[in-house]
Amino acid sequence: MNENDLMEKLVSLCKRRGFIFPGSEIYGGLANSWDYGPLGVELKNNIKKLWWKKFVQQRDDMVGIDAALMMNPKVWQASGHISNFSDPLIECKKCHSRFRADTFDQKQCPNCKGTEFTAAKEFNLMFKTFMGPAEEEANIVYFRPETAQAMFVDFPQVLETTRQRIPFGIAQVGKAFRNEITPGNFIFRTREFEQMEIEYFIRESDWQKYFEYWLEQMKSWLSDIGVDASKLHYIDIPDTERAHYSKRTVDIEFDYSFGQKELYGLAYRSNYDLNQHQNASKQDLEYRDPESGEKFLPHVIEPTFGVDRTFLAVLLSAYTEIEGGRSTTTESIKESEVVLKLDRKIAPVKIAVLPLSKKEEVANPARELANKLRKYWYVQYDETGSIGKRYRRQDEIGTPYCVTYDFDSLEDQKVTVRDRDTMLQERVALVDLEKYFKERLED
Repeated sequence: MNENDLMEKLVSLCKRRGFIFPGSEIYGGLANSWDYGPLGVELKNNIKKLWWKKFVQQRDDMVGIDAALMMNPKVWQASGHISNFSDPLIECKKCHSRFRADTFDQKQCPNCKGTEFTAAKEFNLMFKTFMGPAEEEANIVYFRPETAQAMFVDFPQVLETTRQRIPFGIAQVGKAFRNEITPGNFIFRTREFEQMEIEYFIRESDWQKYFEYWLEQMKSWLSDIGVDASKLHYIDIPDTERAHYSKRTVDIEFDYSFGQKELYGLAYRSNYDLNQHQNASKQDLEYRDPESGEKFLPHVIEPTFGVDRTFLAVLLSAYTEIEGGRSTTTESIKESEVVLKLDRKIAPVKIAVLPLSKKEEVANPARELANKLRKYWYVQYDETGSIGKRYRRQDEIGTPYCVTYDFDSLEDQKVTVRDRDTMLQERVALVDLEKYFKERLED
């Protein structure tokens, strides 16, 4: 399948099935603004919940925070964002379209074919607003461009309240905002996005050990959620291209339909951030070893996971198009069929309950079954269309299991369970159904 065609089909599927909608569409939209629909929010939440479970709840060396989106502007002065967080901007003199100078290698403006551009100038990427009624210099605040700084600023309070000992980490999942010059490629680069991020505090002498450890943890996570390993690349960033605070960075890149681009990042930030905030705030941010009494500023390993890019990589890995379709027990589908082979742990809908008939004697107990299963999993009830078409709808949104309640179920108290990937169907007793799914849908 042509990669451009794949992206067009995926975007269409996302809108048609309720994964992602264009933002503000009834008013003509807002450039590069996207809303996660009923299925999209489930998939996104499942990714975040699984990440939190793996990296926070199941570890004794990790704690979480949920910090404010707006912080004291002195935070961004100390971190270097106000002076350094920028991209070079050029502008077409004919149509005034703007582009990032470091990625623009064309001789003509792609919009108007103009050939004259302004000299490059630095454009700060932070969103600026005002706190309070007066729009004046003293009231300027910024929406955070990353989640990391709150974890450094809150480090002493976290240390005091949790009594953690180094090595330990602080994790956070939340929104960040960057006034990108050229956003695009669906949800790959947006001005409003979500991060899952960890700051792992260590002794300087241990940085290489923990860098390699977290790289393996990130690989394990990608396997957990079903990202295609053949499309992943691990790129060691050279000295001249790393962020100013980083002593080593590995970018985990993915083969998207529009090219090989960054998915995640792993950076050794040394003690740059804590040192900057200690100097600027005049507060003691050092760690005291409770046994030796030694005091020092911890160094930091930072694994960063983009939620939206994870969402996109998962969909691209799961999207499968089967030419000629797949036959069912009742009918054969001639044209191509889309199957979204999402990992069962993150699939938005876990089970679909499909009564074979709309007659009350079948439909009513099927609804009762769906309601019972909803106590544990996200369940859809669907009685519209032929059973083959209903299977196909569930395949297209990645539902791992379909349960068919038929007339025989009234007699033998069993239902037919169909597996999305193997297409195997088996009769399972209603009394065993909860156990059956817990064994297959839960860790």
